[in-house]
Amino acid sequence: MVQVEIDERSGFCFGVVTAIQKAEQELEQNRKLYCLGDIVHNSLEVRRLNEAGLTTIDHTRFATLKNCKVLLRAHGEPPQTYEVALQNGIEIIDATCPVVLRLQKKIKACYEEQDEQTQIVIYGKIGHAEVNGLVGQTEGKAIVIEKLEDIEKLDFNRPVILFSQTTKPLDGFEKLTAAIKERIKDKNMFEAHDTVCRQVSNRLPQIKEFATKHDWIYFVAGEKSSNGRMLFEECKKQNPHTYFISDAGEINGKLPGFVRSVGVCGATSTPKWLMEKVAQRIKEINNFLP
Repeated sequence: MVQVEIDERSGFCFGVVTAIQKAEQELEQNRKLYCLGDIVHNSLEVRRLNEAGLTTIDHTRFATLKNCKVLLRAHGEPPQTYEVALQNGIEIIDATCPVVLRLQKKIKACYEEQDEQTQIVIYGKIGHAEVNGLVGQTEGKAIVIEKLEDIEKLDFNRPVILFSQTTKPLDGFEKLTAAIKERIKDKNMFEAHDTVCRQVSNRLPQIKEFATKHDWIYFVAGEKSSNGRMLFEECKKQNPHTYFISDAGEINGKLPGFVRSVGVCGATSTPKWLMEKVAQRIKEINNFLP
């Protein structure tokens, strides 16, 4: 008998759980709510909430709204978003993750305390919603570094204060910290603040361990999930029989004969119900329903 196991540690982080709960509570009362950007980087979960009355909008549409309710997702927003809401009579339902909110406040305080010579640097993905919110705390002046080679953007004769997007890999932050320390003119001109969320970063060793336990892995995540892509790549390094899917319908063929155990895991943006649906599909297509 082939065994199928869902990774209990995969699925939504608490910030996403809170945002979805807030959306569901509001929709139960009013059946209508706007959300600024996809509430989570998973198209099936977004569709489920859209069918319940949640309308996803972008910043252009947001600026035209008047006297309504808008949910801000876990990623957070720059100060300008709150200013537009105030001007337009929009009631904000703020679901910014507490970890992100603390980081925003930390960067804002740092920006206000430093002189213009100091370079505030954010290790993160350019254009990512969370990063946009963090850069907004510095009136757009923070320098975003995605990868090690990007440190050429910095002036190593000036002070540097480094922060990280909460969902970036910890080892990447540590490598970047070491590289800046090596290049900076005076070590006293450099501060590194490790602001990586441990709930997210701990998923990496956990998912590596899970991948080695099974003959075959289905990694479930949305195409837009950067966290999903990163975790999938690490999972595949541990187990070459790892396959990225976004929905149970993508599983069409039976498992090879050597497979005795199948693992189903996912990203911080993958709902539990979707992983359960995938597990059910595996059992059905391979004719080993309990």
